[in-house]
Amino acid sequence: MTASSVDLLIKPRWLLPIVPRHAVLEEHALAVSDGEIVAMGPAAELEATLDATRILALPDQVLMPGLINAHTHSAMSLLRGIGDDLPLEQWLNDRMWPVEGALADADFVALGTDLALAEMIRGGTTCANDMYFFPDVAARRAIAQGFRLAVGMIVVDFPTRWAQTSDEYFQRGMAVHDEFRQEPLITTMLAAHAPYTVGDDNLSRICMLSNQLDLKVHIHLHETAVEVENSRRDLGLRPFDRVRKLGLVNENLLAVHMTQLEPNEITACAEAGVSVLHCPESNLKLASGLCPVEALRQAGVNVALGTDGAASNNDLDMFGELRTAALIGKAAADSAEAVPAWYALEMATINGAKALGLDENIGSLEVGKRADLISFSMDGPELMPLFDVVSQLVYAGNRRQVRNVWVDGEQLLMDGSMTRMDLPALKSRVETTSLTIQNILDQEPTE
Repeated sequence: MTASSVDLLIKPRWLLPIVPRHAVLEEHALAVSDGEIVAMGPAAELEATLDATRILALPDQVLMPGLINAHTHSAMSLLRGIGDDLPLEQWLNDRMWPVEGALADADFVALGTDLALAEMIRGGTTCANDMYFFPDVAARRAIAQGFRLAVGMIVVDFPTRWAQTSDEYFQRGMAVHDEFRQEPLITTMLAAHAPYTVGDDNLSRICMLSNQLDLKVHIHLHETAVEVENSRRDLGLRPFDRVRKLGLVNENLLAVHMTQLEPNEITACAEAGVSVLHCPESNLKLASGLCPVEALRQAGVNVALGTDGAASNNDLDMFGELRTAALIGKAAADSAEAVPAWYALEMATINGAKALGLDENIGSLEVGKRADLISFSMDGPELMPLFDVVSQLVYAGNRRQVRNVWVDGEQLLMDGSMTRMDLPALKSRVETTSLTIQNILDQEPTE
């Protein structure tokens, strides 16, 4: 029998497919051709039946799906650390929006996105869901770096460097949708910033477009108790009730944060097929509250994991987010059995893919899916002794142990080194921009 030709055969010590749940395969291999996973099985069997252009042995490493950052603001990596130790409203009004108003143009977004992509790739993230201005620029930077990105067509009710009027926000957003609809690495969706920055007219318009074009709607929702109370005071409705009244509570809704939930709202999310995008470290840092992840899980709600932006986290480290999500999930539920390690990994992989509508292509290692893969070294005293691979990844793992990263079959990180991006040149560009940001901060009045 003639052996089938494949581009790459990877032989890890452990293969963690995510689907089926709890499976940890030893002495297995995975084959890739044309960016697709074409075979999985016992390593000896695949070596005997496949003619691989390249064979990569990864002793003491786990091969698993790339992590999916379900909510971030990539370009805000340039604002890392400028608004620390402030509550959300003050953080937004006094720090973020003034600096963004002065600086957040296309060049700012291009550089900030490059910085974020470098951090995410090095940390094992292969796909992210981005909400920021100039989504067209972010999409082009992702394509240039070979990264998978979902970009939100942002809408807010005030002028920015991206758009001045509501009509311009929608026109420019639809242009982004048209430009990238055939790009295999890019997904587009509607992005209403939040109920407190987007009025009913624009939310209704977003709902109409979502229904017409079958587009996801990415929105911050129930992030803080203040947000909920202000809505009750001013409109007589909780924000969730308001967006439900406008028709947005359905399987296309991606609700970010959701720290302030009542039982009937959890039930409504489950019944409607809403995905909740959980950002535990940002919520902790801004004292926004705790998302009831275990209650959502028990109700059958799809919960995915995100970092939020580096301005409020202050990193884009999905392995760190995994550990935090598992730990505070237990505290919030008052149960050590809540949010087990395997579910934390699902939130960062297959659940993120489901939220973005990409689970037929990514999020697990299955034949026919795209080869978005990472390998993680389990070698080192900090990971010894090893009794449970999944628990070790979640509770003791560190992003610095990511050794290799592939997106759509292309290797973007090779034994810890970037293959596309010039990191020294990136550092130089960031340092120049940071001086400009510092000048703006120095001009702010002091109390």
